[in-house]
Amino acid sequence: MKKINVALTSFGMSGKVFHGPLLKVANGFIVRKVLERSKNESVALFPESKIVRNYTDILTDPKVDLVVVNVPDKLHYSFARDAIQAGKHVVVEKPFTLNITEGEELIELAGKKEKILTVFQNRRWDSDFLTLKKVISEGWLGEIKEFEVHFDRFKDTVPEGTWKEDPEEGASVLYNLGSHLVDQVLVLFSMPNAVFADLAKVRSGTSVIDYFHLHLYYKNFKVILKSSYQVKEPGPKFMIHGSAGSFVKYGMDIQEEALKKGLLPEGAAWGKEPAEIYGHLNYGSGKDKFNGKYESLPGNYPFFYENLYEALTSDKEPAVKATEALNVIRMLHAAEKSYRKGCKIML
Repeated sequence: MKKINVALTSFGMSGKVFHGPLLKVANGFIVRKVLERSKNESVALFPESKIVRNYTDILTDPKVDLVVVNVPDKLHYSFARDAIQAGKHVVVEKPFTLNITEGEELIELAGKKEKILTVFQNRRWDSDFLTLKKVISEGWLGEIKEFEVHFDRFKDTVPEGTWKEDPEEGASVLYNLGSHLVDQVLVLFSMPNAVFADLAKVRSGTSVIDYFHLHLYYKNFKVILKSSYQVKEPGPKFMIHGSAGSFVKYGMDIQEEALKKGLLPEGAAWGKEPAEIYGHLNYGSGKDKFNGKYESLPGNYPFFYENLYEALTSDKEPAVKATEALNVIRMLHAAEKSYRKGCKIML
């Protein structure tokens, strides 16, 4: 098996919880270098890798094939650009970029250099989203009429010393969690015809947008996306209604919490939800009807790197195309424009 040498550009939450564990178990990948400015935390997961203190040590290493750009959001463009120019394939943490023009430049540059550029939209492999796709594809709901998604959290304080609370760093819940929800909707239904957005700062003392309520308008139905950092008791994650039935799903995918506990994403039981948070499907009438729990498909974050390995070693395309990730950014920019102007923005 061909080995792909990888460098991580940071080892904060993204490196510790997501990319590190996923690469640890992914066949064909070797984490060769990890950029840590002052700490040595990655040695626990990757004792054979080299910790470096500056990005140049990664860019100038001819043995590094793939660079994972998981630095703060405003650095995504410059780090990805430098990696591609250095002849590396690149994974960019979501959101892809904060600027549409910069995203277009990265896509063009990757094409010229013949390098793979993909974005870590891991929520495509949440258990609930995979199950929702299955329910829709099986036709139980009929013609879709409305789809509502919530991704809420409760934060009663505003932490200090983190770029995620600094508006100058591009921080906001719209880009942090909204990039996941918009990506999921675009996977299901492609680009909408229009968007209307309400954005707010709901926590006392915050400087960043920590609430959004988006309306996405399609030809015959509407999608509602909501997130807030002031939700102590969350409601349903997904509610989708159609001409033949409805599907309602509570609870979050269990993979992130398992990874935070230090579990590696492997084994037959990985990503399997407990039955108590299975979704509820209600469809049909008369003899052809069902009203009860619908078993969840297992979540599968490891698929991202499994698929990427195939893309790097064959002609297969990566599951997350950079052009798709750029459409997410276009949607988020349209939402910001809608909020500023107080009106629906046509796309």
